[in-house]
Amino acid sequence: MGNWTLDDIPWDSFDRSRVDSGIIPIIKAASLVEYNAEDYRVYLNRVFDGDNRLQAAIDSWAEEEVQHGRALGRWAALADPEFDFETRFGRFRENFRLQLDASVSVRGTRAGELVARCMVETGTNSFYSALADATDEPVLKSICRRIADDEYAHYCLFHRNMRRYMEHDRLSRLKRVRVAFGRMSESEDDELASAYWAANSDGQAYDRRANAAAYARRALRYYRPQHVARGVEMIFNAVGIDGRSSAGRLAAGAVRLFVWYRLRVATRLLVALVEARRRFVRPDSAAQQA
Repeated sequence: MGNWTLDDIPWDSFDRSRVDSGIIPIIKAASLVEYNAEDYRVYLNRVFDGDNRLQAAIDSWAEEEVQHGRALGRWAALADPEFDFETRFGRFRENFRLQLDASVSVRGTRAGELVARCMVETGTNSFYSALADATDEPVLKSICRRIADDEYAHYCLFHRNMRRYMEHDRLSRLKRVRVAFGRMSESEDDELASAYWAANSDGQAYDRRANAAAYARRALRYYRPQHVARGVEMIFNAVGIDGRSSAGRLAAGAVRLFVWYRLRVATRLLVALVEARRRFVRPDSAAQQA
């Protein structure tokens, strides 16, 4: 890990004519989430207290995540000169904070925590791979490819340590699947919604559902079947399912259906609910809520 810096990005190649305006809001939001890795570093170092080797790796991981945020934020400012990264990040931090007082994993075991981390890295690897394939803007393509590679390396780091902790925690395959799907279901939590709001809204009150829907509507359209397939492969590797077996092929179909539902059906339902809520809320009551 750690094989590139901001100086390696071809900033002079930025081509405004190739910028997809629809991608700018999600890059802004992603820059805030990535830059916020310091809180996760604190949490993970507390969870893995006493494991000096893993703690050192977590520190390096956090530094790379912060660099991702800086790179994305710098690109966003090129695409939209009015984007003030530090101001928007401060707004994000005011609205969203992790609970840092935990001394044990919220997943119940250290192995479970590492399964959850594998799910996060699976999601980010798929996300940045999809963006790299979708954009024609050369600077953003370079950034997203580098980040996607980093996220895969992070996945390998957490997966390697998950296997080490499995010897102690004896986490069954079923429990790993539960942790994995539980973490995947949290993809529409306050963090992404807060980041999207902080990065893109001007004066509007925070509405988690509305901002989660807005983020999902923009981000998920960039995914293609190969990105979903690669994500399923990484998920299976983390939970210990052989995708080549009969049970594995059946499970693969179930996971693809779940991912399709998340990417398509659930997102459309969320958007419809938000729009219906806006339509039926009276202006005076909306003002009171704000």
